[in-house]
Amino acid sequence: MKDPGLRNKVVIITGGAAGIGRATARRFAEEGCRVAIWDVNETAGAETLQELRALGTESVFQRVDVTRGDSIEAAVKELVARWGRIDVLVNNAGIVRDAQLVKWKDGSVTGVMTDEVFDSVIQVNLKSVFLCARAVTPHMIAAGGGVILNASSVVGLYGNFGQTNYVATKAGVIGMTRTWARELGRYNIRVNAVAPGFIGTEILRAMPGKVIESMVSHTPLGRMGTPEEIAEAYAWLASDRASFVHGAVLSVDGGMVTGT
Repeated sequence: MKDPGLRNKVVIITGGAAGIGRATARRFAEEGCRVAIWDVNETAGAETLQELRALGTESVFQRVDVTRGDSIEAAVKELVARWGRIDVLVNNAGIVRDAQLVKWKDGSVTGVMTDEVFDSVIQVNLKSVFLCARAVTPHMIAAGGGVILNASSVVGLYGNFGQTNYVATKAGVIGMTRTWARELGRYNIRVNAVAPGFIGTEILRAMPGKVIESMVSHTPLGRMGTPEEIAEAYAWLASDRASFVHGAVLSVDGGMVTGT
C-alpha cells in the first residue's frame, strides 16, 4: 500500500546503485518519490536508474564521491535547481575492509590493520555521513523540515571480530544520529538510524558457506534478511507514520542481538 505522504518527495540514496541502496531506491520509487541515486559506479547506477524509470518515477543518477565535500555540494546544488528541495537523505554508502588490530602467531606480529585500511573505511562510512548531512540540512531547514536516515549496524552496538574500523564507523553513526536529533528537531528535521543484521546482499552471499551458516545460527529467525526488508524500514521511517520517531536506532536483524 502506497503512502500518499511520500509521493513526490525528493529522496537522496547514497550508495544507491547496488545492494541495500538499490533496494531502497526502488522502494522509494514505488512510493512515487523523486529519487537521486548517488554512487561512483556509473554502470550500476545507469542500470538502477533504468529500473526506477520503468516504475514511472522521475529519477536521476549522479556520480558522487561521498568522501569529497565539493562533489556532494555540487550534486546538492544540481538537485535543488532541478526539483526545488530535498526531503529525505538516506546515508547508505559503505565499504568493508576487515583486519585484526594485531595478528599474533608463534610469538610475533604477523599482521596489523594498517592506517590505509582504517582510514578508507572511516572516510566512506563515517565522514561521508557528516558531509552529506551538512550539505542537505540548510535546504531542509529552509523548506521547513526533512528526514535524515543513517546506516548503522548491529556490530556498531556490540562490536565484531576483525572489524575495528567498520565498528568504529557504525558506532560513530549512532552518536551523530543522536546528536543531530538534539540539534535539528527544532527545525522539524527527524534523524534516525537503521542497524541491519546479516543481510543477503551479493557481497555477503559470496562468503564461504560455513561463515553464512554461522551468521544464520546467531539469528533467531533462522535466516538472513533481505535488502528489501531494510528498504522497508527506511521507507517507514521517512513517512509520516513515523512522525514521532526521532533519534532512534532501529535494529532490523531478525533478533540477532538477542541470539548472540
